[in-house]
Amino acid sequence: MKAPPRIAVIGVGNAFRHDDGIGPAVVRRLRERAVDRPLPPSVALVDSDGETGRLISVWEGAELAIVIDAAHAHPGHPGRVHRFDHEGPYARPAATSSHGLGLGEAVELSDVLGRLPDRLIVFAVEGADASLGTGLSPAVAAVVDGLAETVEAEITRHRDARARNTDHHSGGEPRPTGG
Repeated sequence: MKAPPRIAVIGVGNAFRHDDGIGPAVVRRLRERAVDRPLPPSVALVDSDGETGRLISVWEGAELAIVIDAAHAHPGHPGRVHRFDHEGPYARPAATSSHGLGLGEAVELSDVLGRLPDRLIVFAVEGADASLGTGLSPAVAAVVDGLAETVEAEITRHRDARARNTDHHSGGEPRPTGG
């Protein structure tokens, strides 16, 4: 029997650098919400420091990978959420991530090695404070619940699209969704 499709939700960041902890904060909220509204068993909720090799190992083989990370833009608008797919602005990692290396390089390397997930979605949240310390700034904390709902909606859309493709395919095996 074929294993169920794998969906990886990856919260990238460091909870000890204020707004850089947005990714882990959203993953934590998803875990809390899953107590009352369980996610499909194929969904893995993962905290990551954003290191290239670890990101690749989490999303390799996934049908869908959703990454939540902090972004620093100049001028910035703390709490603004940007949505990218695998074609995002990864050539300039510092523009999309608070990590010197990591997400951008992981996407580029995965692409070259053929190890990208079937579909990649990145939510980059502009932060106000990446200094040492815990707790999100008010503007960034205000987007955690909405972003958790958005991630759940992406999972549902993916699952529904996959089911439609399976139902319409005569062999019972799912057809690729095309991204």
